[in-house]
Amino acid sequence: MRIARFTIGSDPRFALVEGEPGSEELVVITGDPIYTPVQPTGERIPLDDDAVRLLAPVIPRSKVVGVGRNYADHAAEMGNELPTQPLLFLKPNTSVVGPDDPVVLPDWTEEVSYEAELAVVIGKVTKGVTPERALDHVFGFTVANDITARDIQRSDSQWTRAKGFDGSCPLGPWIVPGLDVDDLAVRSRVNGEPRQDGRTSQMVFDVAYLVSYVSEVFTLLPGDVILTGTPAGVGPVVDRDVVECEVEGIGTLRNPVLRRH
Repeated sequence: MRIARFTIGSDPRFALVEGEPGSEELVVITGDPIYTPVQPTGERIPLDDDAVRLLAPVIPRSKVVGVGRNYADHAAEMGNELPTQPLLFLKPNTSVVGPDDPVVLPDWTEEVSYEAELAVVIGKVTKGVTPERALDHVFGFTVANDITARDIQRSDSQWTRAKGFDGSCPLGPWIVPGLDVDDLAVRSRVNGEPRQDGRTSQMVFDVAYLVSYVSEVFTLLPGDVILTGTPAGVGPVVDRDVVECEVEGIGTLRNPVLRRH
């Protein structure tokens, strides 16, 4: 099952995505599926209808929790040691944008990088859950791009400005509940050129452990998102680039990059 959030010019709605690539349809459902059972309304809309705009599949109720250096090869390429426990940071929900939304580069940074990631969408109020029960609290999974102002990350003593600016957290194109995420490909492309090609099995800390660990620090609310880290191959993006982030079994998240002059 794939669950999208979309608009055709009115209030956002949710839908199941059915069909093969290139011929998908939105099967409109009532309410927000994180909080209410999935119930189709009977309305079906072609995904390629010019009026359809896919939105970020979730706007976190309170927070996006990032995990740094969770792939050994990425830690190595950045010249960092592997953490002995998950390295956490926060992105505000104002950083979230959706598929095809532009990532606007701030004028106070000259070096902005892409980071393709598997994102976890929380489905229940979660506090102090064990790794064995952690996945019971997950609603589903989507694709994220943890956009990072790399020069600011180096110059600041913490990562809030580097990773929390508006537009720094593209999410999409939809949420897939019930996905086995133990060994999925995580890839990125810039202007069609492959840049990253890793697998979730290479994570230092797996998804269940991350959900458990984060829930010991923060109470997680339905709709909160955990970013699980990025594989090696990160690099800069500039004005007019197009970044695609892909997670096997979910889909591709595409965003253009703009710098206002």
